Amino acid sequence: DGLAAFRTFLKSEFSEENVEFWLACEDFKKTKSSAKIASKAQKIYSDFIQADAPKEINIDFHTKNHISQNISEPTLSCFDDAQRLIYSLMAKDSFPRFLRSEEYKELVKKQQNGNQKRWLPFS
Repeated sequence: DGLAAFRTFLKSEFSEENVEFWLACEDFKKTKSSAKIASKAQKIYSDFIQADAPKEINIDFHTKNHISQNISEPTLSCFDDAQRLIYSLMAKDSFPRFLRSEEYKELVKKQQNGNQKRWLPFS
């Protein structure tokens, strides 16, 4: 699976928090219950955004500050700016390196006999 190979590659580069954050945001945006919106937003904030978070992502002060100021009343779009920044970082930096990696070469070998489905949004 392509996503698993990309995650393994990011882990080897100590940057798996980027794809984990992006996936958490995608899941968050599908949330229907307002109670769950608040709890999921707080979990994303404590895992990825707040200072010294266990999986702290590298985003600019303005974006981090904006999220921090609005986390008490989160909306489904409250992480959109940060998610766009992380997506851009992965698309311009991590993903091109992944395409040159052994993980990718192995994935291509496996895929050559089967279907060629798209497995990442920027592939």
